[in-house]
Amino acid sequence: MEQPKISRAQVYGLSSAALALFLIAIDMSAFAPALPAIENEFGFDITTSQWVINGYALVFGILVVTGGRLADIYGRKRAFITGTGIFALCSLLGGLSIDMAMLLVVRCLMGIGAALMWPSIIGMTYSLVSKEYAGQVGGGLMAVLGLANIVGPIAGGVLAEYLSWRWIFYINIPLALTAILLCWKSVPDDVPTGTREKVDYLGVITLSVSLFSLLISLNLASEIGFRHPLVVYLLMAFLIFICLFIVLERRNQEMALIPADIITNKTFCVVSIVTLLSAMMFFVVLLFMPQFFIEYRGFTAVQSGFAMVPLMATFALTSYLSGALHKQLGAKILICVGLVCKGAGIFSLSYLNHESEYLELIPGLIILGIGIGLFNPAVTTVAVSVVDSSRSSLASAILYMFKIAGGALGLGINATIVAFAPVVVEGIGRAYTVNAYFALSAFIIAVFFVPGPLPKVLSGR
Repeated sequence: MEQPKISRAQVYGLSSAALALFLIAIDMSAFAPALPAIENEFGFDITTSQWVINGYALVFGILVVTGGRLADIYGRKRAFITGTGIFALCSLLGGLSIDMAMLLVVRCLMGIGAALMWPSIIGMTYSLVSKEYAGQVGGGLMAVLGLANIVGPIAGGVLAEYLSWRWIFYINIPLALTAILLCWKSVPDDVPTGTREKVDYLGVITLSVSLFSLLISLNLASEIGFRHPLVVYLLMAFLIFICLFIVLERRNQEMALIPADIITNKTFCVVSIVTLLSAMMFFVVLLFMPQFFIEYRGFTAVQSGFAMVPLMATFALTSYLSGALHKQLGAKILICVGLVCKGAGIFSLSYLNHESEYLELIPGLIILGIGIGLFNPAVTTVAVSVVDSSRSSLASAILYMFKIAGGALGLGINATIVAFAPVVVEGIGRAYTVNAYFALSAFIIAVFFVPGPLPKVLSGR
């Protein structure tokens, strides 16, 4: 039977979603090679400049579930246009930033825009086409993410080198406005009626305050020490608000940020912990490798962007191939092998020093890319498959929250490790070693607690 043809309106709608998805993903990686230029202009070091990536990621990660709830209440189209509008406005303000404080606030606000955009993109995309095209649409979304991961560091390096890091913001504006126009013209209104969805605002606030308190305390500790009263008070605030978050989540039950039926699902909790432990590696390499290339190997911003291609391209290619491997090996094997590769890759990179040549680092980048590409699709499949089908979208959003927020948390921890080291390059090696142990811990948990049969070759059948 011949598949129904896709209309022009559907093409415009899919183009709008793809463009917005590209914007969200590329803004995670494009700033990595530009951070040294930002540090030089504003006179800050990496413990502060890492918030350009970390602030965006943390707010995005914490609010992505809330963004999904708001899209369910007010409609995906409205949430998408609102989020993309925030993204465009903040991009303008980011390009006009007069100091580091303004830049970091803007980056956090961009995280709010991305959190509204992401769940709306997924929902709009699948609602625009018939089920016959669902597989092609899913593959197309993965292709857009892969392209953004490859293009991000290169584009950021080129703009920082030949124009200014501010153009990384400015280039977002016409792209975001185009996405808004295409969505407004082609996507039908989808405001739901009689929805029971509510937003757990107190849960969002307590989780946000707790994580920000922890990360700021780590940032300050590298300058004033862990015994300083301000650091101690911030750590106390983290403990108080994380406890309040747990109490509120148990009280809110079904309307909680993480509903009771999901948080009590043992397999989902295990998968979330494994994701949290392993999430930081991509962020840490994304932050520190361009710094190393520029500061110690004399690379330009453009060269440092191209230097990240082995990681990004391998990650994208392996993610694409993981679907076929999943049928042969199963999710558990892919998760475990992915964690082994992630740990081996980051441990290989931990040996870098002042004399390390780029060619020596390529194997570690490739192995790490393979690990991320195997791990991410497989762990998402497990998380979605162990919950009720009505919770699949929410479960994937919660797992994404663990992934992004965990990566941001790990980035703050690793930036502190680097700041306490006598030499930056030595601190990077220490941070990567710590990440290798996190990967080992995640691997042990996955081996014993993630369900799944062994492949026939290993089981002897």
